[in-house]
Amino acid sequence: MQGSSVNTAEGVINIAQEGAASHHEEHPDHRLFGVLVFLCAESMLFMGLFIAYVTFRLVAVEWPPTGTPELEVLLPGINSLILISSSFVIHKADTAVKNNNVDGVRTWFSVTIIMGTVFLLGQLYEYSNLEFGLRDNLFASTFYVLTGFHGLHVLVGLLLMVAVLLRSRQPGHYSSENHFGIEAVELYWHFVDVIWIILFILLYLW
Repeated sequence: MQGSSVNTAEGVINIAQEGAASHHEEHPDHRLFGVLVFLCAESMLFMGLFIAYVTFRLVAVEWPPTGTPELEVLLPGINSLILISSSFVIHKADTAVKNNNVDGVRTWFSVTIIMGTVFLLGQLYEYSNLEFGLRDNLFASTFYVLTGFHGLHVLVGLLLMVAVLLRSRQPGHYSSENHFGIEAVELYWHFVDVIWIILFILLYLW
C-alpha cells in the first residue's frame, strides 16, 4: 500500500509538471513584443515632431530665421559618436548574459552608463553656450523641444540600466535562460540612438 501511494504521488507530480509545461507553451512570454509596441508608439511621437520640424523649414522664407547664430557641429558630432558607439557596447552585455557571464553584463552596462552620461553632460554644456533661447524664434523652440525630448529618453535609458545593475546583484536573476530585462533595455537604447541620428541630420547637417 505504501509503495502504491508513493507511485500515485509521483504520478500526480508528473501530471502537474506536464500541465505546467503545456500551460507555458500555450502562453508564451510576450514581454518583448510589448516593448516593441511601446517603441513603435514612441516612434510615432518623434515622427510627429520630425514632420512638424520639416514642415516649418519647408514653408519658412528663411531657415533658421535671420539673426539666429549657427549651431556648432564639432561638439554635437563628438557627442553623436559617443552615443552611437554605446550601442555596440551595450550589445556586448547581451552577448555576455547569453554566455552566463553576469560580470560581463555589469561591466558593459557600466561603460554604457558612463557614455550616456557623457552625452547628456555634453548636451547640457551645449545648451549653456547656445546664443539663443527657447522663445527666441520657431527654430530655437523646435531645437530645444526635439533635443530636450530626446535627452529625457536618454535619461530614462540610464535609469533602466541602473535598475538592471541593481537586479544583477541578486544571484541567478539573469542568465542565458532569463535575460528579458537586459534585452529590453538594449532595444530601448538602440531606439534612442537611431532617433538621435535622425535628429543630428535634421538639426545640424541639413
